[in-house]
Amino acid sequence: MAPTVAAQKKEPLQPSYAWRMIEPLGLRRVSTIDTVPYDYAQRFVPSMVSAAYATTGNYGAEGINMIWTERPRRSDFFFRDALQRFIPTASTMRFYNTRTPMTLLSYNTAGGRDNSQDHLGLTFSGNASPRLQIGALLDYVYSKGCYANQADKDLIWGLSGSYMGDRYELQTYYNHYNLLNKENGGITDILYITDPALVQGGVTKVDPKSIPTRLNAAHTRLVGEQLLVNNRFKLGFWDEKRDENDSVVSRTYIPVTSFIYTLKYTGSRHSFINEAKTETARKFFENNYITVGSTNDRTSYNSIENTVGVSLLEGFNKYSKFGLSGYLTYELNRYTQTSDSLRNPSDPTLTPLPAGFEMPAHTATENKVRVGGQLTKQRGSILRYDATAEFGIAGIAAGDMLLDGNIETRIPLPFDTVSVQAQGRFTNEATPYFMRNYVSNHFMWRNDFGKERRARLGGFITVPRSQTRIGAHVDNIQNYVYFGSDFLPVQHSGSVQVVSAQIHQNFRAGVLHWDNSVYWQATSDAAVLPLPKVALYSNLYIKARVATLFLQMGVDCNYYTSYYAPQYQPAYASFATQTRQKVGNYPFMNAYANFKLSKTRFYVMYSHMNQGWFSRNYFSIPDYPLNPSRLQLGVSVDFAN
Repeated sequence: MAPTVAAQKKEPLQPSYAWRMIEPLGLRRVSTIDTVPYDYAQRFVPSMVSAAYATTGNYGAEGINMIWTERPRRSDFFFRDALQRFIPTASTMRFYNTRTPMTLLSYNTAGGRDNSQDHLGLTFSGNASPRLQIGALLDYVYSKGCYANQADKDLIWGLSGSYMGDRYELQTYYNHYNLLNKENGGITDILYITDPALVQGGVTKVDPKSIPTRLNAAHTRLVGEQLLVNNRFKLGFWDEKRDENDSVVSRTYIPVTSFIYTLKYTGSRHSFINEAKTETARKFFENNYITVGSTNDRTSYNSIENTVGVSLLEGFNKYSKFGLSGYLTYELNRYTQTSDSLRNPSDPTLTPLPAGFEMPAHTATENKVRVGGQLTKQRGSILRYDATAEFGIAGIAAGDMLLDGNIETRIPLPFDTVSVQAQGRFTNEATPYFMRNYVSNHFMWRNDFGKERRARLGGFITVPRSQTRIGAHVDNIQNYVYFGSDFLPVQHSGSVQVVSAQIHQNFRAGVLHWDNSVYWQATSDAAVLPLPKVALYSNLYIKARVATLFLQMGVDCNYYTSYYAPQYQPAYASFATQTRQKVGNYPFMNAYANFKLSKTRFYVMYSHMNQGWFSRNYFSIPDYPLNPSRLQLGVSVDFAN
């Protein structure tokens, strides 16, 4: 007897996808899921963040991008900027819709017992329904460093979630980080690297861990969290499709207008602890305003930001070619810094306060009120654009201005479709509070800085078939605020211009690939804004598939011309100008093999393979050498169910 009920076919699962959220209204931009095996190993070399990255050397430690167009803006709490690479933010957070649970687990290691570098990473995402998603992340870095007094231990974790309903959307996350870095102040003499025989009585071999450092009992700790909740309430109508019998066969909700509310909380705490146990350490800092022989500086920042907005959505009918939004933001910031209550004015060993110096308050608050609007077109195969205008109307932000625009068009040609992107940005912003008011044991300042103005014009041309991408930018910065050679903030009275160009060109001949990126930068005042003139990254490799195994094996090289790289100040974890030591003009090379088998990525790398081949001047910033050559290993598994 034939069965009366036929077995129903299982519906195919929809492909997984990822997106990033654009502040402040929560627009979504398509992103990728991190499962690509190519160039995976390079992520775990400290100096490979960009073609020119100034770093203190250890993985998980401080650094600054010297490619100007790629450098993030200074934040309201500048103490965290040098570690921003490891801190998740709204611009780097990924949201996923994976249909089936996804767990990405990775482990990377390098070095031996005394200089080990270990990194454990976890990304999880799962859907409770097609509309509701939850996620989690974990990053743990423990790196002893290749040089003395350089270890760091970083723990980052977070939770996220999203709900994409017909009438209501939610995007939210909470991230927490605790970054502990030992500060060695750099090595005492660069000859230990450039000419070790000269300082070791003819002995040419040097143990990096035995090189004396300028600080030996100092560390910084950066602790913080960020909570963001983006809500969108949509009003619209149902679009019903009927069959020939006038019966409804499907209903689709078409949103027309949405109301947005975004809550954002940010908290950060920075501490610098130092016990000067040697004469060299005691002389490292010129001034001791509060105590002598030991330092316990603590600075914190808390911000609550509320944004309400209304948006007319793009595409709700054939005449709606763009989206239009308006919003109002109120931000309350609270600042707390080291108290001078421990200072004994009659102590002759203390450094006198600067002449006419007025001590800032132990705690302070600032308000910011801003209004803005956005014009966006995120759909369409020929033209896409977005434009944002924001104005400060009250508080410290009064008179601030942000104008930002991007436009992209595709030009079909007989041989290819060329993408042309144009970008423009203008900002007029107040200098962050701690650049104007700061109290610590070794540094104090009180500044009345004017607003800093920046303008940028530029764009890219991309030719997919020839794998060519060309870009050019012009930047003008007025009233630029930076740390001078005395480690104090200063405002440049004029303008600084930066003209830059870049080309990314990849070549291929069968399984042989050669990827190249070349950057050129010209700064009108290198004393104020130092940049390497030329930087390049070149990667020569074989990419092939052997049965089910994907393979990428090759050698890459990072190089930039010599320049006066910024010096690092551990007391407040930032970089300042200097003219005593040039760095650069040194190729940094790695030999590697990346593999992917099914859902597992793994790699073997011998980093800094060319140590001592051409030169021994492998410094990234003054007094901080790059890591010596060593073996690095890593594996990442995609546990998709």
